[in-house]
Amino acid sequence: MPVFPVEMESERLRYERLHQDEFDPYELYTHVQEGAPGIDEITEYVTWNSYSHPKAAFEWVEQCGTEFENGENATYVIRPKDGEHANEFAGLAGIHPDWDRQLATLGTWLRKPFWRRGYSGERAARFLKLAFDRLDLQIVTVTHDPENTNSRQAIEKYVERFGGHKEGQIRNELVIDGEPRDSVRYSIARQEWEQNCRGEQE
Repeated sequence: MPVFPVEMESERLRYERLHQDEFDPYELYTHVQEGAPGIDEITEYVTWNSYSHPKAAFEWVEQCGTEFENGENATYVIRPKDGEHANEFAGLAGIHPDWDRQLATLGTWLRKPFWRRGYSGERAARFLKLAFDRLDLQIVTVTHDPENTNSRQAIEKYVERFGGHKEGQIRNELVIDGEPRDSVRYSIARQEWEQNCRGEQE
């Protein structure tokens, strides 16, 4: 049995591991290639750039599959379960444990048609349950670029909901387009989550 679940669900979303045995990298490439709808806004505050050729998608999917099998990191494809966009590729979500420090970092990005639907918070709730219940970790962290207002609003909402804290701004934490950038970091502890989830666990 793998460390991470192969599939998960939340109220409106399904999460499928990003793995070469089950996922066609061309589906990823379609949405992250240069010139794809909304790609410039999607990549404005992240550490990766749009893909100039499909080989990059194949390499990324293979890397994620290997990390999943080795119990290092887990990256999931996000798909709505119902509605007009049912089963569409909505984006990716990842959990990156540091086993020695009993800590995990969450990350996600969504295609523009899936912004402002509350999916980020729903995904966070599911991944917190994964981190604390299945992976037995103690702390979950998440960061955003100081200028990324959309991420800040989404993160602040679910961090407050689960009793977490803003830790502060970390200078030159990331490199985006070859330039160092600050990040704002938040954390949620297992005890805070347990005290505040109030039946939100599936």
